[in-house]
Amino acid sequence: MALEAGSSGGGRGWGGGFRCLTRRKQVDSDRVRVEGQPQLARELKIPELVAIGVGSTVGAGVYVLVGTVAREHAGPALTISFLIAGIAAALSAFCYAELASRCPSAGSAYHYSYICVGEGQDMVDFAVVVAWLIGWALVLEYTIGGSAVARGISPNLALFFGGPDSLPWILARHQLPWFGIVVDPCAAALVFVVTILLCVGIKESSFAQGLVTVLNACVMVFVIVAGTYIGFKIGWVGYKVTDGYFPFGVNGMLAGSATVFFAYIGFDTVASTAEEVKNPQRDLPLGIGLALAICCLLYMAVSIVIVGLVPYFAMDPDTPISSAFAEHGMQWAMYVVTSGAVLALCSTLMGSLLPQPRILMAMARDGLLPSFFSDVNKQTQVPVKSTIVTGIWAAALAFAMDVSQLAGMVSVGTLLAFIIVAISILILRYVPPDEVPLPPSMQESFRLNQERDEKDSDPAGDENCNTSHRKDVIVVVESMKDPLIEKGLPRGTMEEMRRRKIAALSIGSVCVGVLILTSSVSATWLTILPITVGCVIGAVLLLAGLGILSWIDQDDGRHSFGHSGGFMCPFVPLLPVMCILINTYLLINLGGDTWMRVGIWLLMGVFVYIFYGRTHSSLKDVVYVPVAQADEIYRTSSGYVS
Repeated sequence: MALEAGSSGGGRGWGGGFRCLTRRKQVDSDRVRVEGQPQLARELKIPELVAIGVGSTVGAGVYVLVGTVAREHAGPALTISFLIAGIAAALSAFCYAELASRCPSAGSAYHYSYICVGEGQDMVDFAVVVAWLIGWALVLEYTIGGSAVARGISPNLALFFGGPDSLPWILARHQLPWFGIVVDPCAAALVFVVTILLCVGIKESSFAQGLVTVLNACVMVFVIVAGTYIGFKIGWVGYKVTDGYFPFGVNGMLAGSATVFFAYIGFDTVASTAEEVKNPQRDLPLGIGLALAICCLLYMAVSIVIVGLVPYFAMDPDTPISSAFAEHGMQWAMYVVTSGAVLALCSTLMGSLLPQPRILMAMARDGLLPSFFSDVNKQTQVPVKSTIVTGIWAAALAFAMDVSQLAGMVSVGTLLAFIIVAISILILRYVPPDEVPLPPSMQESFRLNQERDEKDSDPAGDENCNTSHRKDVIVVVESMKDPLIEKGLPRGTMEEMRRRKIAALSIGSVCVGVLILTSSVSATWLTILPITVGCVIGAVLLLAGLGILSWIDQDDGRHSFGHSGGFMCPFVPLLPVMCILINTYLLINLGGDTWMRVGIWLLMGVFVYIFYGRTHSSLKDVVYVPVAQADEIYRTSSGYVS
């Protein structure tokens, strides 16, 4: 066999710094955790996963969104807007389902990107730390999302006490004259309550979230049933408008779909609980799919009823559901709807605070953050320390800062995650990693296995034999600082190598084409000529890459990479490419102010990675071995769990 150095760490100068950008972690991070170390409790089954997914997705926004989108974009066609947005979200859900089934480990999109892409790309155009930035963006998403949700609870809760300023003094909002800020003790208190609940255990917190989610669903069912009764009684006046079913045309309906798409964000929370699922290969895909389907059905049913009760142009943009019932003599329904909004916000708050400690834990396991965040409590079997830290941080933001202006930043982390997950599906199907890292703690076992294999292959024990005359050569170096590991000839034939190269270039062509196409379409401030040229170039690159990926065969190792036997995403490469296209378009159109704020946060993340993560990464001193050889090493080594 050929002799090659397999170390990716320990490099010097520019070479070492460059290789740190192309590190990839092991598919199943459970393998590199010592047996006896506290693990997350495997308590979740399909009902709990569905409750977490639905509770994290169905927020109070739906109680407002139907009025705003119907008035400004879709009209009576709001239901179709929700359907199209649900189908678009399902594209990402399919990708998440396969990766969660293959790689059931904490960290969600951060974990998947680290496996498939690495800490960064080895191309000049993408010389950034991809996996780290995805995790860093998700931390921002869940922190701001949780704080924004918490501050939205107190105004709704105040309605039960008589009005916006009727909360008890200890919970009411107060303005600090010296600082010019409005503090919200109620929001901070709710964050602390949820944090304590999450520290108790995943079984207890998932039960509480399931209970709140069921109550919220009951409120939505009440809206659907009572609204249907009123609708038949009054003759569905909302559908009899003179403007027809599409008053804003098809473009308005599609614009409404882009707006309500963000109402489906939240199902990805299910993937972050992968290590706490009893049967992840079966339950995770079902949990993600059922949660998204239930959300879509609830959204569509509510929108069908509400746009039929009141003409779209007469809807109250702030309280469309309560106003619709009040207009038909059911003023008391306001309290039912408001209770649903409070329940939805509480459930979404739990869904926002649940994934963040697990993402921090996954990043700390990989050495990119201090080990403090990776500690799992022996009694509760949850990452208590990271949960407390994130709870305190979210409570501080909810207490002292009006984060509504930062709400757009929440979508950046989610859309980036959706894009990288879809790209990861393409990578795993066409060019899955054929080598995996072996950590320093396993290199001794690797060396002993090599020595045993060499001894078995040479029973005479002739240490003076001339290795240059042997066809298969194995060299063992005692110093693990610069190991030479066994590596075979390139897997398969030259045609297979050529196929992998073409597939990699095609995936790159798709990504570049999508970026150019969506940027050109969104650049409305340009003249028609550069927009047209950009659209043509982007479309050619996109269609060429998609055509080649559809024509060439997928990699033979796609069925055995990671955990086999789980869910497989259908319609590859079309489905993930459509997912990349839709989410990139939405990402680009978030607005300049949002991107400026996110850019500052990501720049901070780059500095954290350079000065800490790069030098403490668990892949710093690993050697890379073929997948089959790594599996054999882990199976024959004691003290490790699979």
